[in-house]
Amino acid sequence: MKPSNRRKFIKTSSTAALSLPLAARAVGANEKITVGIIGPGGMGSAHLGTLSHNKAVNIAYVCDVDERRTARARTTVEKAKGKAPKAVGDMRRIFEDKDVDAVWIATPDHWHAPATILACEAGKHVYVEKPASHNLREGRLMVEAARRNKCVVQVGTQTRSTAGIREAMELLNDGAIGEVLVAKAWNSQRRGSIGRSKPGRPPAHLDFDTWLGPAPKVKFRPNMLHSIWRWWHDFGTGDMGNDGVHDIDLARWGLGVDTHPSKICAMGGKYVFDDDMQWPDTQNCLFEYAPDKNGRTKQLIFEMRIWSPYKQQGMENGNVFYGTKGMMVLGKKEGWKMYGERNRLVKEGGGGPNLGGHHLNFLACIREGKKPHADIEIGHLSSSLCHLGNIAIRTGDMLHFDPEKEQMVDDKADALVRREYREHWATPKGV
Repeated sequence: MKPSNRRKFIKTSSTAALSLPLAARAVGANEKITVGIIGPGGMGSAHLGTLSHNKAVNIAYVCDVDERRTARARTTVEKAKGKAPKAVGDMRRIFEDKDVDAVWIATPDHWHAPATILACEAGKHVYVEKPASHNLREGRLMVEAARRNKCVVQVGTQTRSTAGIREAMELLNDGAIGEVLVAKAWNSQRRGSIGRSKPGRPPAHLDFDTWLGPAPKVKFRPNMLHSIWRWWHDFGTGDMGNDGVHDIDLARWGLGVDTHPSKICAMGGKYVFDDDMQWPDTQNCLFEYAPDKNGRTKQLIFEMRIWSPYKQQGMENGNVFYGTKGMMVLGKKEGWKMYGERNRLVKEGGGGPNLGGHHLNFLACIREGKKPHADIEIGHLSSSLCHLGNIAIRTGDMLHFDPEKEQMVDDKADALVRREYREHWATPKGV
């Protein structure tokens, strides 16, 4: 690889050993890192299970608004480590503890930014699940909070820590298929209907008001949680932000863009499911990036059908990168194949998502003061594509976006760059 191209790849993938003058407590090379797990259900249970077997980690807290989940989480940790962590329902108790070095945030989307910002302000490093934010404005506030407090913030797009995928991205950024001008990502799988329900009383073991957090106050519905929150505007980002963000992140990485698009258009809606779901089940989005320093315009395409279990290119979720001298087909689980001129297979590789590796990268960066593989700036840019695509669907308009100001030209669309909050202790400042 040419030195100049290698430097370009390193800058794009954020693997450089960029030192951060950390405000949080310094952690020695042989010292255990003390952590708290906020939201140990769903994906949080996977984090908990992995961390419970990591000897370099001390799990001091588990936090959830559902008492049953904290009870299960305590048992999981106790069985693995021989000591049960403290169980709390209010995350502020974790932030107040000076012995806690870092937190894992695996809450619903609407809590990602508020919890991350509060954690950074308390001097805690953060691993936050994808998408990084619930809306675009929150993402920028997360970046600012991380930088202001000199905290390491890793976003849960764990494929960024997969060796085989990193190899593929290095090839793309090194020009192995020429200039990559178009990248495509797709999400095609069968989801279930969430049905219809009426407002009711939350179960006794659930602190629903705390679950709502700074989001607008609404009445509990049985098809709102757990996990079903992702299909409601106030709490989730649809499947584009849920599962699609992984492939969108890879598409942006391979395309080699480190800014926002300037034009966005989309079509879609609920074509199949007749239920309470508020986000689309079918979605096609097109993003155009303004000409770069070489005068090249680039395009990113996203397709989503969450009622279609049929594979494209042999993959339910995947990517294709189109270069001036070739093409690469890539899947998070299935590996990748690179084709040259005349469709000749040139090279291939494999490797699936590496959750444990993503954890290790985050923990190493805490010790060494480096930026992680999925630094919050990276997570913000990729998550913002989900937000922009969703805004285009909701408005039905071609969007013109200012990447520097992070503002829409049209006032109606610009209102959706943010969200409404109720008065709450976790409402981020500057929203």
